[in-house]
Amino acid sequence: MAHAATFPKQIRIPATYMRGGTSKGVFFSLKDLPEAAQIPGPARDALLLRVIGSPDPYDKQIDGMGGATSSTSKTVILSKSLKADHDVDYLFGQVSIDKPFVDWSGNCGNLTAAVGSFAISNGLVDASRIPHDGVAVVRVWQANIGKTIIAHVPITNGQVQETGDFELDGVTFPAAEVQVEFMDPAAEEEGGGGSMFPTGNLVDDLEVPGVGTFKATMINAGIPTIFVNAADIGYTGTELQGAINGDPKALLMFETIRAYGALRMGLIKDLDEAAKRQHTPKVAFVAKPADYVASSGKAIAAGDVDLLVRALSMGKLHHAMMGTAAVAIGTAAAISGTLVNLAAGGIERNAVRFGHPSGTLRVGAEASLVNGEWTVNKAIMSRSARVLMEGYVRVPGDSF
Repeated sequence: MAHAATFPKQIRIPATYMRGGTSKGVFFSLKDLPEAAQIPGPARDALLLRVIGSPDPYDKQIDGMGGATSSTSKTVILSKSLKADHDVDYLFGQVSIDKPFVDWSGNCGNLTAAVGSFAISNGLVDASRIPHDGVAVVRVWQANIGKTIIAHVPITNGQVQETGDFELDGVTFPAAEVQVEFMDPAAEEEGGGGSMFPTGNLVDDLEVPGVGTFKATMINAGIPTIFVNAADIGYTGTELQGAINGDPKALLMFETIRAYGALRMGLIKDLDEAAKRQHTPKVAFVAKPADYVASSGKAIAAGDVDLLVRALSMGKLHHAMMGTAAVAIGTAAAISGTLVNLAAGGIERNAVRFGHPSGTLRVGAEASLVNGEWTVNKAIMSRSARVLMEGYVRVPGDSF
């Protein structure tokens, strides 16, 4: 056995473990990271992988902070904003569970709810912008996708108010409500031509070899998302995680749809690239309202919702709904003729309540047609956030 002195000591890094919406992740101030990890690159990725406990061939992330699901294998790096009229720069890293990479291609909408609160508590927001009592308006620059997000964070006695009675389906306990506004959410992705609908159509026939050809709405809003009708792929839209996540054939079908959709959206140049871009695009399937029982046992009635949506994240059916995909749902619902709008009754609307595996969620969006191009000035939803633990994470000194 090698002498202990031949192994490096663990180093400790200031960190905060936070829940935001139906996700949780490890939050860092950029200035607290080891110098090599303060810039993007292999050292930063290796550090975050080790913090979360990836890659893990056991799919458990036992030796790290991750929770072995797409919703809990997340990292956030925050710093004072370098951009005019913004308070904080927000960079999100989705850490692969079983592979050695961190995906920087998109945002996490759920964790966005925690960004404002972390920024205030860690001195990243100018004190003059924080009321003694009331709501602090935190202007977030989402650095992954180059977008502005406004978080409305409740403040009591000059401190972030985390407790409250706001209930969010998919989160066990109530907390304070944080309203999040995603400004101009249509993504200007490379290859997407900056268009909300990169194919130029609200609905396309998507041909997926080995699966079939079916209608799809492919949209860049919040996060690039491929929407298909549940019935076209053999589902009802009332499914919970168990119906899909234990079915390798189904998961392979969704991954194949995702890869061919990514190709059609111009997000990848060949199919092999899809494996290295797990976080985007998302695949979701929609259906008209129906009764179902949510994963908590709560009965959801058809009359409670405008449509049903189920979405996959990092290769698995999500337990609730990704915040960014909710932006895509709200945006698509506001545009007459998309599959999302049609599932919701095909009427003009500026808000939609949809059913997901954990319950329901309301998201608002205002869309308008300008010079033949659809634009959405903002999408709005309410989430909550809470600090779970703060202090230091430790990693072996040679792990990055």
